[in-house]
Amino acid sequence: MKTDAVLGIDIGTSGVRIAATDEANALKAMSTAAIMAPMQMAGFGRAWQDPAIWWDALLEAFKGLDLSGLAIRAIAIDGTSGTILPVTADGTPQGLASMYNDVAVQALLAIVAVHAPKETAALGSTSPLARAMELHKPGTRILHQADWLMGKLSGRFDVTDENNALKTGYDPVARRWPDWIEGTDFDPAHLPRVVPAGTRVGTITADMATALGLPADTAIVAGTTDGCAAFLASGAREPGDGVTSLGTTLTLKLLSARPVFAPEFGIYSHRIGDQWLAGGASNTGGAAIGAYLSKEDVARLTPLIDPDHPTGLDYYPLPRPGERFPVNDPALEPRLTPRPGDDRVFFQAILEGIARIEAEAYQKLGQLGASPLASIRSAGGGAANAAWTKIRLKALGVPEKPSLSEHAAVGTARLAWRGIGHAN
Repeated sequence: MKTDAVLGIDIGTSGVRIAATDEANALKAMSTAAIMAPMQMAGFGRAWQDPAIWWDALLEAFKGLDLSGLAIRAIAIDGTSGTILPVTADGTPQGLASMYNDVAVQALLAIVAVHAPKETAALGSTSPLARAMELHKPGTRILHQADWLMGKLSGRFDVTDENNALKTGYDPVARRWPDWIEGTDFDPAHLPRVVPAGTRVGTITADMATALGLPADTAIVAGTTDGCAAFLASGAREPGDGVTSLGTTLTLKLLSARPVFAPEFGIYSHRIGDQWLAGGASNTGGAAIGAYLSKEDVARLTPLIDPDHPTGLDYYPLPRPGERFPVNDPALEPRLTPRPGDDRVFFQAILEGIARIEAEAYQKLGQLGASPLASIRSAGGGAANAAWTKIRLKALGVPEKPSLSEHAAVGTARLAWRGIGHAN
């Protein structure tokens, strides 16, 4: 007898990953494929890509996916947040896709800035709404990356999810495209209908079921953005569950019973069911460590860290002047003095400083209205440093929980299960 499973598909910047999970979220199969062509760059900050290569990579990933013994019941897809493309009613792309990091035309950014409220995620130099105004042509609709790929499976090219829609101007509190968009002279009718992430939107087409070797009744479920998918992959599910990514920068996401919108700190909230995913990012992190110590230094000093004996030094490590969260100060200077003669103490003080910033950031989210931090999961390269984890947990004052997975595709698979009535 075959095991019921779903597929979560993650479309990243350099490749596609497909994860098959069972109802207990256990990984049953996985496959990856590279996106072979780089982004096309032209002029200041412009970034485009042929959407056909996403589909080619998705098909290639399917070729390497071993689904023997599995009965696939649903599929959901996550895509890069803010990547958009114009398509006709039957899903035919009308030109290259505008990527998540594509800088919009200044005149269109100015129009959006005049009409948009400060709380919207549609502001900024890469505003998807401003880029949609540039891309739209008569007879076309603007879709997000995940929407188009979902349409290739379902035959529907008229629907998106609340997470992908957020940066295009969607109001997740009112749950609709807001009236202010019409003030820009861009008709929201050119944008897709929005449904909650994890909503079943259709069934796989007969041709796709045959081509991919999937059951004819496989449900197609609205997915999410890559960032939200990575959070869901951790297994977090309750208000107060936090996930910190210890990479080049320090990125925090917190599941909350209430939304937080604080543009001065770069904070907005994605809606996931009746909960909210609030997040922020500090300029501290791996880049701050690398500005003062080499990789060889870090490897040599890590075993010498003594988390049970704090250094007492009050550092604010930054790779260069400027901070955005939990302090909004473009001129904030790094604070790493006095520097002790012992590099071990210096390194530990840097880690303590980053841990202190992390704790202050979660406290700031709480002050802004989010649910208080109740538990922490960790991702990124720094998560493997056990001594640093001990320092962080002492600063945060909450228990650590294990992450379900580091793969965003596993998080998207959770939404696929939700779309067929399984809350996992």
